[in-house]
Amino acid sequence: MMKTGAEIIWECLEREGVSVVFGYPGGAILPTYDALKHSSIHHVLVRHEQGATHMADGYARASGKVGVAIATSGPGATNMVTGIATAMMDSSPIVCITGQVGSKLIGSDAFQETDITGVTLPVTKHNYLVTHASEIAQTIREAFYIAKSGRPGPVLIDITKDAQQSSCEFDWEGAKPQLPGYRPDLSPEMDEYEKALELIHNSKRPVILAGHGIMMSGATREVIELAERANIPVALTLLGIGALPASHPLNLGMMGMHGEAWVNHTIQDADLLIALGMRFDDRVTGNLSTYAPGAKKIHVEIDPSEINKNVKVDVPLVGDLKDVLDQLLPEVEARERIEWFDYIQKLKGDAAVRDIQNLPDNGHLYAAHVINDIWQQTHGHAIVVTDVGQHQMWEAQYYKHEDPRSLITSGGLGTMGFALPAAIGAKMARPDAEVWVVVGDGGFQMTMPELATLAQEKLKIHIAIINNGYLGMVRQWQEFFYERNYQATPLLNPDFVKLAEAFGIHAVKVDQRKDVIPTVQAAREHDGPVLIDFQVEQEDTVYPMVPAGADLHRMIRRPSPIVETATDA
Repeated sequence: MMKTGAEIIWECLEREGVSVVFGYPGGAILPTYDALKHSSIHHVLVRHEQGATHMADGYARASGKVGVAIATSGPGATNMVTGIATAMMDSSPIVCITGQVGSKLIGSDAFQETDITGVTLPVTKHNYLVTHASEIAQTIREAFYIAKSGRPGPVLIDITKDAQQSSCEFDWEGAKPQLPGYRPDLSPEMDEYEKALELIHNSKRPVILAGHGIMMSGATREVIELAERANIPVALTLLGIGALPASHPLNLGMMGMHGEAWVNHTIQDADLLIALGMRFDDRVTGNLSTYAPGAKKIHVEIDPSEINKNVKVDVPLVGDLKDVLDQLLPEVEARERIEWFDYIQKLKGDAAVRDIQNLPDNGHLYAAHVINDIWQQTHGHAIVVTDVGQHQMWEAQYYKHEDPRSLITSGGLGTMGFALPAAIGAKMARPDAEVWVVVGDGGFQMTMPELATLAQEKLKIHIAIINNGYLGMVRQWQEFFYERNYQATPLLNPDFVKLAEAFGIHAVKVDQRKDVIPTVQAAREHDGPVLIDFQVEQEDTVYPMVPAGADLHRMIRRPSPIVETATDA
C-alpha cells in the first residue's frame, strides 16, 4: 500500500500501541501534523517542547510503556534536549520524533536547521537521521525496540521534510528491526549464580539495595520474595522507592545523602550488599573509599558498563533482574538474623525524637507537615510526581509509598521543572490513578506554562507548591557550606493562586498547619485540577545530610531536643 512518509509515521506509532503523543507543531514537521487527521492517536498540545519530553517520560514511568514526544526542527528540537537527558539519566524509554529541513538543505544553515542528532548523541541511547520515506517504518520499529529493551532509554528520530512528504510502499512486516550488533539479552553464567548464593547463605549482616531497575524489570514480586525468604532488610535508592511497600517490615527506607541515619549506618556495617537494578550513584555511596568497607558486593544489573564503574563488586550478575531472580530464588535458603535486626533497631536510636513531625507545634507550617498530611489522606497509594530540591527529599522521607511506579521524579539529572509536565504524562497513562504534583516555588516557575496544557486536557491533578520563597536546596548548601551567603536564592514569586485562576484552575493558599488536611480533602473531592500554594517555613532544612564527598555514615543531623549534637560520627 502506498503511503506518504507522514502517514507511515502515524501508522507505525499505532501499530506500536501508541495512543497518545505529546508535541508542538512547526514548519519542518507540518506534513506529519497534516496526516494526524487520519490517525486515532490523541495529540496533547504542550506549551514548550521540554514539556513534551517530560510528559512522555512521565507517561513511560507510570505505565511501563514507551512515551512519545514530537517537535519541529531547530529550536523545537533543541528545546527537547533537557527532557531527553533527563530520560537518559533515569533510563526512561521515550521516542522523540523531530522534523528536519529538506534533505537538500542539510548543512546549508537553512532556517531552523540544527544538527539535532549531533546535539543529542551524548544523551540518547540511539538516534537516527531519516532522509527517505522508505526508511521510516524500519527506523520507528528499531527505535521502539531499542528504547524498551535492555537498559531502557531515549531514542530520537530526525526526519527530513521531504521524507515526510514523499511516498513509498508501506510494508510493516518487511520493516522488522535489523540490529545484529545490539545484544540486550545478556544472562549470567551458572558459576556466578553459585558464587552469589554462597555469599547470601554465608552472610550474617546482608542488605538489599533496591533501585529503579526493579520497577523497569517488573521484578517487585521477586525482590520481595528474596527479601522475605532470606530475611534481608531492604534499603532503597530515591528511584527505587515503591519497589517494596513502605509498610513492609523489611523496608528500611531511603539510603544516601538524605537517607535516614540508621539506613546509612546499616549499609556501612553490612557484610554483604546485594545491589538490584541500581548504579551506585555518588548520592548513594558518599566517599567511595570508605563505602561499606566490610561488605562483599553482588551487583545485578542489565547494563554491563555499570559493573565495577563506581564500586568494585565481588559477583556481577549481568542480565534482566526478573530473569536473574527467577533463576536464583529456588536455591535461596531461609535464614534467621535476630542479632542483625536487633542491631538495626538500636541504630534507630533517637531518630524519632529528632523528627520534625514529633517536635512541639511552634505555630510554623513546615513542608514535612504538608507531605505527611497528603500521605495520610491518600494512604500511600497516590502517584506523586516531584520536582528537584528540598521538597523532593521531604517527599521521599514523609510520603510512604505502597505501590511501585508511584514516585516519579528526576533522579540522575536532577531536572527542575520536571514535575508538572511529567505529572500530566503520568495522568494520561493512568487516568484512574490519583496524581499529586509536589513542587518547589522555584522549579514550578520553569514549566508553569504547562498549566495551560493541564487545563486544556481537563486532567484531575492536584498541585502542592511547597513555597518557601527560596531556591531551597541551594539556600541550604549556602547555609551549611557558604556561611549563609544567600546569593541569588531568594525568590520574588507571582501570586500562584491568581496565576492558576487565570488558566481556569481552582486554587487556594494555605499558611496554617490546621488548614492543611481540610484543604487536601477538598482538593481530592474537587472535580478537576487544583493548585494549593502551601506557604511553609522559609529556612527549614532537610536532615539528615551527608555532605558531598563525605563518608556515608558522617551525617549532619537535625539537632536533638535531648542531645545537643549536630554531627553524628
